[in-house]
Amino acid sequence: MAVTFYDVNSPSGLKKLDDYLLTRSYITGYQASKDDLTVYGAILKAPSAEYINVSRWFNHIDALLRISGVSGEGCGVTVEGSAPITGEAIATPPVADTKAPAAEDDDDDDVDLFGEETEEEKKAAEERAAAIKASGKKKESGKSSVLLDVKPWDDETDMKKLEEAVRSVQMEGLFWGASKLVPVGYGIKKLQIMLTIVDDLVSVDTLIEERLTEEPINEFVQSCDIVAFNKI
Repeated sequence: MAVTFYDVNSPSGLKKLDDYLLTRSYITGYQASKDDLTVYGAILKAPSAEYINVSRWFNHIDALLRISGVSGEGCGVTVEGSAPITGEAIATPPVADTKAPAAEDDDDDDVDLFGEETEEEKKAAEERAAAIKASGKKKESGKSSVLLDVKPWDDETDMKKLEEAVRSVQMEGLFWGASKLVPVGYGIKKLQIMLTIVDDLVSVDTLIEERLTEEPINEFVQSCDIVAFNKI
């Protein structure tokens, strides 16, 4: 059963989440899952120790992401009043063209079942088969949810401009999600940002190597690391 949380960055939202986690280790189930990532990604900064249960859970998920990632499927969670990462927020690839099968049905009325297939009919059949095969490939295209660490050059880097530069990268099949700044040390903060990709259209390695760490974005970005990578 799907769970809904409201405005997890407000005191009232955090209080309700704290009460919810009083008797739970994870958002749903008995292991860390994509449900935890959804709520974690919607919280813009580490919760105050005042919310002891949320703080415990948040630090645990943060540690898991740094060490081994999160692979559990979860049951489905919605976060309203924030910037949640859910499958519903992801644009769906174009629906396969259904005209080809329809045309195939229409042709049945004119087919001579006892005659030989003409060259034109053979060509039309081959084109329909190719269209159906291509449509099938589109339907099989999967999606992945990725948590990315984006590190600046130093403590003087304008993190607002860094995030704007990162989000300026637009590609078919790439969808930016929630983000937050995480302290690293010596006054330096890194940008932690969620993104969703259509697997057949976007390679995260290529995105990092050819877009995020190349000019002009490398004026702000020193390096990028994949913290978590989960199939949706």
